Amino acid sequence: MEQAKLTIEQKKELIEKKRTKVLLKKLIAGIILSIIIMLGSMGILPGFGFIAEKYRFLILMFLTLPVQFWVGIQFFKGLTILFRYKTADMNTLVIVGTLAAFLYSAVVTFFSFFPDIFAKMGLEKIIYFDSSAMIITLILLGRFFEAKAKGRASDAIKKLLRLKPSKAIVFQDSMEIEKDVEEVKVGDIIIVRPGDKIAVDGVVIEGLSDIDESMVTGESLPAERKKGDLVIGATINISGTLKFRATKVGKDTFLSHIIKMVEEAQGSKAPIQKFADIVASFFVPIVIGIASLTFILWMIFGMSHSFSFAIIRFVSVLVIACPCALGLATPTAIIVGTGKGAENGILIRDAQSLETAYKLNTIVFDKTGTLTKGEPAVTDILLIKNNYISNEKELLHYAASAELRSEHPLGKAVVKKALEENIKISEPDKFINVSGKGVKASVGGLEINKGNYTYMKELGVDAGLNENDITNFSLQGKTPVILSINKEAAGIIAIADELKKNASGIVSDLKKLGLKVIMLTGDNKNTAEYIAKLAGVDDVIAEVLPADKASKIRELQASDNLVAMVGDGINDAPALAQADIGIALGTGTDIALETGSVALISGDLAGVLKTIRLSRNTIRIVKQNLFWAFIYNILLIPIAAGILYPSFGILINPMFGAAAMAFSSISVISNSLRLKLLKLK
Repeated sequence: MEQAKLTIEQKKELIEKKRTKVLLKKLIAGIILSIIIMLGSMGILPGFGFIAEKYRFLILMFLTLPVQFWVGIQFFKGLTILFRYKTADMNTLVIVGTLAAFLYSAVVTFFSFFPDIFAKMGLEKIIYFDSSAMIITLILLGRFFEAKAKGRASDAIKKLLRLKPSKAIVFQDSMEIEKDVEEVKVGDIIIVRPGDKIAVDGVVIEGLSDIDESMVTGESLPAERKKGDLVIGATINISGTLKFRATKVGKDTFLSHIIKMVEEAQGSKAPIQKFADIVASFFVPIVIGIASLTFILWMIFGMSHSFSFAIIRFVSVLVIACPCALGLATPTAIIVGTGKGAENGILIRDAQSLETAYKLNTIVFDKTGTLTKGEPAVTDILLIKNNYISNEKELLHYAASAELRSEHPLGKAVVKKALEENIKISEPDKFINVSGKGVKASVGGLEINKGNYTYMKELGVDAGLNENDITNFSLQGKTPVILSINKEAAGIIAIADELKKNASGIVSDLKKLGLKVIMLTGDNKNTAEYIAKLAGVDDVIAEVLPADKASKIRELQASDNLVAMVGDGINDAPALAQADIGIALGTGTDIALETGSVALISGDLAGVLKTIRLSRNTIRIVKQNLFWAFIYNILLIPIAAGILYPSFGILINPMFGAAAMAFSSISVISNSLRLKLLKLK
């Protein structure tokens, strides 16, 4: 009964959790058994040396059976792909190699109980159970990490859903009735008081207030909303009481639309074809073909036409080609690379993200909280000649005192500036918030008014004000706040979201790496262009609604760009998911962090540059590893097939295959460990 109540998403989540749990059990079993098998094969397992050789072989075979056929069961689909579709992938490579090693070792184990037959067949007393078990376990470790990374996608959706308010106050029949948000219908009149969340999307029909839309739009400055303006569900009302008519409810709301876009973008990502799979698609059929041809030719043209001789050549080719080092080639480099990233505050979700970052040619930055600090700060103070104050410190004293009780971000910025300058702040005798315009206060017996130009004009404060000063600040993306004392203009305080100190340097370094840098923001064109000029980006896309950010990323991708999106807000989530790589700042929202492919813990922009450098070095190591993983095997395959035997009497037995595999594995591991010495600057 309880299972029937679960939603489709909850059922999917349960299935994925069960799969991951089973995968973990298999991984743990594989690790334990592989270590025992490896120690036993090396003859250093305690007490193992006192057991007769044939029984040691038998024990190792029984220990390997569950690893080969239970732990590694998923790799058997590689045989299905090979026989049904006449192609090969990583699974085929793994299962052919491990089965060759296992079956040959099993035959050796069986005939070790019949010494006479063993001698006649000419079999070497060498087993490869440890190779079979270790390959399967190592590759399964990579699959487990991938499964864990995929589970994070649903976490982002859950956190978006938690933003939705649960209740709404509906004005109905001249009464205020509290309802569940699910019960709100289009056309309902809703009342929202200061500090409350706006329940659904709608149009203001009465009232004036500032709305904190940062959790949805990412913009730090509050937006003024009055009659006729749109309001967005899940945003927070700061100052005045609003009455609005619901226009979109349920799945049609703006937040629901963002959730849908995140789901679609995450679902639309195609997995990148790994280089190893491309090699495997050619390598495996060729190796199987060479091994089969070797067997046939030795049976037909061999001097003794011996089946045992031919089968040894067949198995030798497969064992020589067994991709032991391939099981280490990518995982070791990725593990060391991601570990190096973690040391530098870079959390990379999966190997695919690291590989994709290597190929990027375009970086798109959000503005607010990403290139900029994400909070309003006083940037300029312009003193206007008046009869009450004579310097900037006095101006800040009265401005901060008037705003001391204010909850408005602009007011807090002024108070913060005064505290930084060690300016004394007085408790106002009275304080009135003039919604959408400014504040009115009494400080030290003086009437202080602080707000926008419209508010000053309403108060009749015109003397001393220069509209050009106000316009110039606005063109620079700054908000000019005017202070008047006893209806006389005293000064202008410009407030803006400042560029981060290292932003321009990071942008410059990214451009030196051959990347195109773009800024994408919902802010107005003047502000965006001013910040873009300071940062030194190549291009700026401004006045983009949050719902359209993902489509802008798609447009860039359609022009053959491999795009990384760098952001920190909920409004960036669809774009982060849509981009080939989403890089989320750790100082941003949890939604952005969960949606991004890469998370920068400290929120430092330098992490973007470090991510690109780390990716390029790691993938270069991976490609080198793949070369070493194959080169010894490829060189020895012709010798293993017996090409030198007719002329020189030279044969290679599986022992040399083991040596080649061991040497290539050591090369791969040593090469991967070089990443530990990498300095990310």
